[in-house]
Amino acid sequence: MAQSVPSAGFARLFWQRGGRLIGSVLSLLVTLLGLLAFTFMLSHLSPIDPVQQIAGDHASEATYEQVRHDLGLDQPVLMQFWRYVEHLAQGDLGVSRLTNQSVSGDLMTTFPATIELATCAMIFAVVFGVTLALLAAWKPGSWIDNLARFVSLLGYSVPVFWLGLLGLLLFYAVLHWSAGPGRLDDIWVYTLEPKTGFVLIDSWLSGEPEMFRNAIAHLWLPVVILGLLAMAGITRLLRAALLEESSKEYVVLARAKGAGRVRILLRHIFPNVLGTLVTVIALSYATLLEGSVLTETVFAWPGVGRYMTNALFSGDVPAILGSTLLIGSCFILINTLADVLTWLTDPRTR
Repeated sequence: MAQSVPSAGFARLFWQRGGRLIGSVLSLLVTLLGLLAFTFMLSHLSPIDPVQQIAGDHASEATYEQVRHDLGLDQPVLMQFWRYVEHLAQGDLGVSRLTNQSVSGDLMTTFPATIELATCAMIFAVVFGVTLALLAAWKPGSWIDNLARFVSLLGYSVPVFWLGLLGLLLFYAVLHWSAGPGRLDDIWVYTLEPKTGFVLIDSWLSGEPEMFRNAIAHLWLPVVILGLLAMAGITRLLRAALLEESSKEYVVLARAKGAGRVRILLRHIFPNVLGTLVTVIALSYATLLEGSVLTETVFAWPGVGRYMTNALFSGDVPAILGSTLLIGSCFILINTLADVLTWLTDPRTR
């Protein structure tokens, strides 16, 4: 007969787990609020005058003051921040001075392109990075281990924009293996119906196989270039974690019992580093979302990174703040999700 657990034990367990959950939620909200305040203060520290951008250089003093009043810049900073929070709670990030459209609408149009690029690059990095790290840990000191070290060094040391330019020169201009910058050729851009915002899905749903192949031809090179950045981190950290676990006593015991190297690696060592792997993948994915600015600029990829770059060059403060807030929120949420997944996959964290 199973022994019953006292109600006091249930209450203590509930308050422990509930307290952790409440603490995590409060920490997330405080972090988001801090990011919100930081992005708001950037607009006041910027040397760009938004009133002058709207009114023009030769506007009269009365016109200048009227525009300043309409923008709410004549109010105290705390009142301006409160109005910013109120508008943000309604999904209003302001109007872009570059496109004359709402920043929210611009981000909804450009963010799927960034997600598509970062997700495909992450899949590439996980498949090849994990495989390379496992092979390196299987035969440390071999040529495959040296290859893993070289890939890690290459991904960390070589600038991604330089790799992008070199890739365009080699695979687009010389070998003609890539379709070049952009998401589609001009012949397909205006015929594609954007149903989801993801060009691979939309081109597949269009029923045009040639359009789908053209989308892949445009996508694979920036995916590989951006994926090398994440692959370097995954390979390096996972290889180090696997080699560290290989020297522990339970591995020595498994070898003494006659277990093979592959079985020990996959059945004993790899499950114990899943928490580390989940954290590395989450951080790498967040880095790809925020670090795709240079890649999108080089490949003329119409994502948030290129949108933010154009906003910076034109001094479009609402677009800059909206893009920064979006990428920062994604980074915080992904980190929080990584902590939860690590807690679920690694019993030692519990």
